[in-house]
Amino acid sequence: MALNNRLKEYRARIGVNQQELGSMVHVSRQTISLIERGDYSPSVTLALKLAKVFDAKVEDLFTYVDDGKGESENE
Repeated sequence: MALNNRLKEYRARIGVNQQELGSMVHVSRQTISLIERGDYSPSVTLALKLAKVFDAKVEDLFTYVDDGKGESENE
């Protein structure tokens, strides 16, 4: 499964860097970087915190893309 995101775009809109955004949602700059690169999928709680910072819906920030490699339906 792939989780695409528009975090960098939204971060630029409010004029904050990764460190500042991380501080706003209580995670490290590295976590923000990993999310932006698509190397880390945030928890539901973190996704909701990020959406709140941007006054957006989680769906505005993150999009699930089925790449055919996801977990089976029985798991």
